[in-house]
Order: sequence, then structure tokens, then C-alpha cells
Amino acid sequence: MRLFLLAAFVSFPVLVSAAPSATATLRDAQGKAVGTATITPGDGGVKIAVRVSGVAPGLHGFHVHAVGKCEGPEFKSAGGHFNPATREHGLDNPKGSHAGDMPNLSVGPDGTGKGEFPARGATLEPGPGSLFPDGGTALVLHAAPDDMKSDPAGNAGARIACGVIERNP
Repeated sequence: MRLFLLAAFVSFPVLVSAAPSATATLRDAQGKAVGTATITPGDGGVKIAVRVSGVAPGLHGFHVHAVGKCEGPEFKSAGGHFNPATREHGLDNPKGSHAGDMPNLSVGPDGTGKGEFPARGATLEPGPGSLFPDGGTALVLHAAPDDMKSDPAGNAGARIACGVIERNP
């Protein structure tokens, strides 16, 4: 009897589903990969872990944009900031911020940078705030720092890299 129960347990493994995740490869205006990002669930939204290389040193605005297109050289195809709750721009804005607003990314003298940032109000699941609406979403790296308050985009300058957010299987 014990042998039969053991065989039945081994024959039917328990399936454990992994948490949803997504990735993006950031490419510059010439199409060169300059960064990667991994998106996972986080407190009140998602967590975006990003690494870049070959980028000018300094602070750079880094945002989720509302359209999953990255047509260079200006990346305007990515649309404005991801803003499903129709709030104003900026983490320092007392009226709230876009779901796509994140802290600036610091790039060192060697052209590399990394960070983990929350995107509050964004989700990898279906529904309001989903990073997978019709048309998708993208991550955009800007040439200058975001001032964290100017509406609609924080005066972060030109878009220097872009990556479409893609759901992991």
C-alpha cells in the first residue's frame, strides 16, 4: 500500500507558477543595445531593474512610455509617459505622478549605470495600469535629468534610448 501511494505522489507533481515578469532591451538611435531592464511585481506596482553601458555620464530621466514602439532616431513613436490614472508628471508633484515616472538613472564616468526603481500604479497583470495594453509600452532613457515636477515630461531632454517592454513566457 505504501509503495502505491508513493508512486501516485511521484506521478503527479505539484505545479508552481512563477511570478509574471517582463524585459526590455534599450537601444540607441543607431540600434545598438545599450541596456537591459527586468520588470517584476513590486509594492504598489512593479520594480524595474535596469543596467546600461555606453551612455554619457550623468543623471538621465528614465520613464515608462505609453506606446510599445521604438522607432529611431528620436523615439517619438513611444508616445508620452505611461499615465493610466491621468495624473500630472513628477515624483515631486503634490498632485501625484504618472505611473511611468521613476527616479533619474545615474551613469558613472565609465558610461555604466544600474538601478532598481518602482513604477507605482503599473502592473504586469491585465487591467488598469497594465504594461501590456493594446499597443504595448516602452522604457525610454533621456539625455538629461528629469526635474521631477514639470508637466508633462520633466524637461528631461532628448530620448537617447528606447526598449519595448515584452512579457516573459
